Amino acid sequence: MKNFVEELRWRGMLHDIMPGTEEQLMKESTSGYIGFDPTADSLHIGHLTQIMTLLHFQRAGHKPFALVGGATGMVGDPSGKSAERNLLSEDVLRHNVDCVKKQLEKFLDFSGSNAAEMVNNYDWFREFKFLDFIRDVGKHITVNYMMSKDSVQKRLETGLSFTEFTYQLVQGYDFYWLYENKKCKLQMGGSDQWGNIVTGTELIRRKADGDAYALTTRLITKADGTKFGKSEGGNIWLDTKKTSPYKFYQYWLNVSDKDAANFIKIFTHFTKEEIDGIIQEHTTAPHLRKLQSALAKDITIRVHSQLDYESAVKASNILFGNSTTEELQSLDEDTLLAVFEGVPQTTIARRELENTPTVTDLLSTVTKGLVFASKGEARKMIQGGGVSINKEKVEDANGKPEVKLLQNKYLLAQKGKKNYYLIVVEEQ
Repeated sequence: MKNFVEELRWRGMLHDIMPGTEEQLMKESTSGYIGFDPTADSLHIGHLTQIMTLLHFQRAGHKPFALVGGATGMVGDPSGKSAERNLLSEDVLRHNVDCVKKQLEKFLDFSGSNAAEMVNNYDWFREFKFLDFIRDVGKHITVNYMMSKDSVQKRLETGLSFTEFTYQLVQGYDFYWLYENKKCKLQMGGSDQWGNIVTGTELIRRKADGDAYALTTRLITKADGTKFGKSEGGNIWLDTKKTSPYKFYQYWLNVSDKDAANFIKIFTHFTKEEIDGIIQEHTTAPHLRKLQSALAKDITIRVHSQLDYESAVKASNILFGNSTTEELQSLDEDTLLAVFEGVPQTTIARRELENTPTVTDLLSTVTKGLVFASKGEARKMIQGGGVSINKEKVEDANGKPEVKLLQNKYLLAQKGKKNYYLIVVEEQ
């Protein structure tokens, strides 16, 4: 057996581990699970630590279970929360569970001798009656034990509902059910889940007189103290509709050197030797950002695809490097809008474009001063060679704007090297 615990240890991922866990994992192939909370219809990069934990677990020869919490999602986990969240309806949760399942299936191998399995705790809680639950589960765990948990203690002053208070029993029963029905001996999760996880091991010990184990990974933080997984626009999602592959790629490409050296160990499959080599290359020529490039490439391909990665690189070159009109024309609409999100833009009617006498007029009066405040300013910069439309330099300030629309709808004006403006041409 490969040493899974040692793998997490050198990657800087390991936080807490129950005595005997490492010995159990070295003794035999073991089934273990991690729970994913379906509060949204997509996972985000904050979930990647746990996804990578399951991947390393499977690669070490063990059998991973991904539990999607269709039932626990109805209750709400108080761990790490300062206030009680809004509970979701059954229909919304069912939709979210289906979406999360599809994403997890991209990462884990569901074939072979240690094939991954997906389970939904709603399947065993659906018919579990309240009186049966408090008789068969609640009587095995004391209130004193439940009160001692950090997740409970931190919320006593602000208020903790009975629903949230019982969450650890519900999660504990998940572990017990998987132990009894799937021979699952290990639960893993983030360090904020330690209290919930050991409730499960305690329930298994008291109710089944069995041995179960626990392991948690450290919560990821950024070197500057800001929250990992967040950008100015919010979460970085795995769903392309919520976060484009281009924005996803750019997030990793723009992390600091210190964060990149940390993240490449946590979020890739590179070996220690490969990572040491990449770091050495980066140290020799830090301006080339080899560390960030390797990280961004590997994780974008695995989360999205090779094609999405290539498209993101192409889009980056268009925005930050020398590119051609043909390359710009090749971008699909979603990528184009993702690349130029936030740049100044205006909307004009197609007939306005067709009736515009000169490029100078287009870039000043027709676009309401978006690019240039006056015709004189526009004419002067065009004559100086500092203006492009769709990456094609404008040579004649008095010429008619005869350019092919991007996606039959957009014009990209560029003033100087870094100033972009998006002109949306609509049928009116």
